[in-house]
Amino acid sequence: MLFNSYPFIFVYLPITVMVYFALTRQRWLLAAKCWLAFASIFFYGWWDYRYIPLIVASIGFNYSIGRILGARAASSEGPRIQGRKRKWVLIAGISANLLLLGYYKYANFFLENVSAATGRPMPMLHLVLPLGISFFTFTQIAYLVDVYKEKAREANVVQYTLFVTFFPHLIAGPILHHSEMMPQFDRLRSKLWDWRNAAAGLYLFTLGLIKKVVIADTLAPYANDGFAHARLFLESWVASLSYTLQLYFDFSGYTDMAIGLALLFNIRLPQNFNSPYKARNIQDFWRRWHMTLSRFLRDYIYIPLGGNRKGESRMLVNLMITFLLGGLWHGAGWTFLMWGFLHGAGQIIHRLWSRFGVVMPRWLAWLITFQFINLTWVFFRADSWNEAFRIIRGMTGVAGLSISGLEAIGPAMIWIALLLPVVLFMRNTKEREQTMQPNWRTAAAIGCLFVFSLMYFNKISTFLYFNF
Repeated sequence: MLFNSYPFIFVYLPITVMVYFALTRQRWLLAAKCWLAFASIFFYGWWDYRYIPLIVASIGFNYSIGRILGARAASSEGPRIQGRKRKWVLIAGISANLLLLGYYKYANFFLENVSAATGRPMPMLHLVLPLGISFFTFTQIAYLVDVYKEKAREANVVQYTLFVTFFPHLIAGPILHHSEMMPQFDRLRSKLWDWRNAAAGLYLFTLGLIKKVVIADTLAPYANDGFAHARLFLESWVASLSYTLQLYFDFSGYTDMAIGLALLFNIRLPQNFNSPYKARNIQDFWRRWHMTLSRFLRDYIYIPLGGNRKGESRMLVNLMITFLLGGLWHGAGWTFLMWGFLHGAGQIIHRLWSRFGVVMPRWLAWLITFQFINLTWVFFRADSWNEAFRIIRGMTGVAGLSISGLEAIGPAMIWIALLLPVVLFMRNTKEREQTMQPNWRTAAAIGCLFVFSLMYFNKISTFLYFNF
C-alpha cells in the first residue's frame, strides 16, 4: 500500500486512526497497541501477503535474541549471561539478520559474478526483494546492539512488534532506535487525540504528497528517458539533474509524509532529511541526507572499526569501508559500490583538504559539492556501467555539443530552473512546520494543495527508496 494512493488516504488511514484513539479513549491501551501493530502488518502485507511470515519470523527471532541478551540475573542488576557467551549471542543474532538480507538482496548478484568469473552459467534464484527488508533488518540489528550495550530492553512482544512495524517508517525509514520511539507510546499525552499534532501531521503529509506526486513523479519521465537514450551534452545534463531533483523530492516527500503520519499518533520520528543540497562540503551533505542511515553507519560500522581512534591512516580506511558498505546497502550492483567508493573518496579528500586550512568562497564550495553529488548520482541511478559512462561522456561534451531536440527536453529544463532555487534558498518543511500556525488560512491552503495533488493520482508510482 502506498501513501500516495486512494485506498491508503481514504480507507486505511482514517480507520486505523479512529480505531486506535477509540481504544485509547476507553483506556484499552494494550488493545490499542495490538490494533496498531496488526494494522501495520496489514499495511506491509498489502504489497505482497506472502512476505508477512518473513517479517513476523524476523520479529520473533530478534525479539527472542533481545530477551536472551537483556535477561537479568535474579541476584543482580547485570545480564544473566556475561562475557564471551553474551557476545556470541549478539554475533549470532546479527549474522542471522545479515544472512536473511544477503539471501534476498545479494544472492543473485553473487551468482551473476561467479558466472562471469568462471564462464559457467549459474541458475538464478527467482526472488522478489521483500519490501523494506533493508530498513526493518537494520532497525533490528541496531536494537540488538543497543540491548547488548544495555541501552535498550523490551519485555513486551506487542511493543516490540509495534516498534519494528509501525507503518509510517516500515518501508523506507527512518531507521529507529528503540529508546527514541517506544517511550513516546507510553506517555499519557500520547494516548489522547491532539489537534495541534494532527494539524502539523496533515500539514507535513500534504507537503510531502505534493513533493512526491506533483514534482518527483513529473521529473521521473525526463530522468528515465534521459538515462535510456541521452548521449549529447545538454540532454545528458538534463537527465542527470532531473534525477538529482527527482530523488531529492521523492525521498524528502516520503520523509515528510512519514513524520506527518506518525504525528497523527502523537509520535515524533527523528528528522531524516535536512536540505542536503545546501551543503558546502561532502561531510555536511551526509549530515543532512538520510540522517538516520548516516547515524547507523557511524555508530555500528565506522566506530566499531576504530573510527578515528587508531591514527589518521586507519581513520581514512575506516571511512572508505563504511561508504563501500553504505553503497552496497543501497543495492546489489557494482554501480552502487562505485557510488559508495566515490563518496568515501570524497570524504577522504575533504578530510585531507581541511588539514591545510584553506577556505573556499561559499559559492565555490557549494558548486563543487553539488556537482560532485550530481555526478555520483549517475552511478546510483544507472542500470549498467555502459549507461553510467554514456551519461558522463555526454556531460563532459566528449560525445558532442549539439543542442538539437530542445523541444523534447525544454519542459525538463524549465522544471530544473524552477526547482534549483527552491532546494537552495527556501525553508525546508521541518523549518516551516516549526512556524506553522494552525488557523483557517493554513487549513484552506493545505486543503487546496491536497486537492491539487489528487489530480496527479492517475500516475501513481512507488517511492524510489522502496527499491533499497
